Amino acid sequence: MTQVSTGSEADCMVTADLQSGNYPPPGSLVVMDLCVQEETFHHCCLLLLQQSEQLRDGWSLESVQGSQVGYLKKTVLRSVDINSSSVWDQVGSSSDSGSHTVSNQQQQEKSAFVATYDADSIKEDIADDDGGFCAVSKDSRKVLQYEYHILYSCSYSTPVLYFRAFTLEGRSLSLEEVWSSVHPNFRIRLQNSPLNTITQQEHPLLGQPFFMLHPCKTEEFMKPVLQLAQDQNRPVNYVLTWLSVVGPLVGLDVPLMYFTLL
Repeated sequence: MTQVSTGSEADCMVTADLQSGNYPPPGSLVVMDLCVQEETFHHCCLLLLQQSEQLRDGWSLESVQGSQVGYLKKTVLRSVDINSSSVWDQVGSSSDSGSHTVSNQQQQEKSAFVATYDADSIKEDIADDDGGFCAVSKDSRKVLQYEYHILYSCSYSTPVLYFRAFTLEGRSLSLEEVWSSVHPNFRIRLQNSPLNTITQQEHPLLGQPFFMLHPCKTEEFMKPVLQLAQDQNRPVNYVLTWLSVVGPLVGLDVPLMYFTLL
């Protein structure tokens, strides 16, 4: 097992089996323990990749050059409400506080991605917890590119979600700007739970600055979900279920069609 350490936490994902394309058959899921073994994590990732291909949802396996480790990746464009216009008026440069400019290759990939984007598909409303909607003016919104990575936390024996975000001009967002892009209902909950919040850390495989949702509370919120599935004798893909909980906190929605394929 290959491990990569960053501070007190180690995140790793061995990809030899994933790269071979030996996907497990549909319906081969089992109810997971609260502490997910790395082999189980890989199995769940295989199924997630298989379903993503069927649904054309954009998840892919990315390997790290010169090693046998890697991660799952998805890139999306989001239209977000801007809560503080001053932080968005900054000119992107390497000297900006808390920001990092992207490489030429990343910018070219971004431009190609944006070229295929249909601006009319942006939703103008954000649903709140009460089932109502918050009307948002087009002038107060910005289109951002988000990149999400799924890795395995060897320290917590759970999946962990890393992500970063860029403006269409190629400037990466600071931690302050990321917080401003989180929906207010989610932001309040995250900020009231300091150990289950958004932090900025070095990506354990890429060595680049990323944001992450700390995994220390994963076992706590997954316990009732797994218990219910066990009571109903229903199979569960741990990674998919976990992602459906943590993803929306940072703008990553999981289509319901995933669960009809279990």
